[in-house]
Amino acid sequence: MATVAEPPLAIEPTLGTVRASREVVPPALWDKQVGLLMRDHPYDSVMAARVLDQGYAYLLTAMRHRGEGLGLAPSTLVDVGVHAIILDTVSYLELCERFNGGHFLHHVPEVELKDDGSVLRTAGLIAADGWNVDLPLWADAAKCGPCHPGNDSH
Repeated sequence: MATVAEPPLAIEPTLGTVRASREVVPPALWDKQVGLLMRDHPYDSVMAARVLDQGYAYLLTAMRHRGEGLGLAPSTLVDVGVHAIILDTVSYLELCERFNGGHFLHHVPEVELKDDGSVLRTAGLIAADGWNVDLPLWADAAKCGPCHPGNDSH
């Protein structure tokens, strides 16, 4: 029996100014992580910045909603940005200290990929929290699923 995903949420920013994650990341760190993405993936600087931006928006949203057990999930492309951020462990720890009340947000991926609508729900929550959502980077919604849902991880 095939799983039917819920219809996509209307992804619209909240009233007011839409935030870009680059505004909260030190410029030298941003440039370094864009460079790492370009080194490790076939991205130009524009694509690397888009992927990184969405990775930060995802992580910052997950941190804001810590303890809510929402089963957040990035798309495959956004997950590339997430990994670029979390693999720079010193900077990632500083991010957790600054935006997650000093709690480390662990990465606990599941093996099986799901098509349960969680990716588009996550994009909707990111938009509701006021972050820019680069919707084309969330288009492969059926290829990912929650990372260990129900705990304080992503």
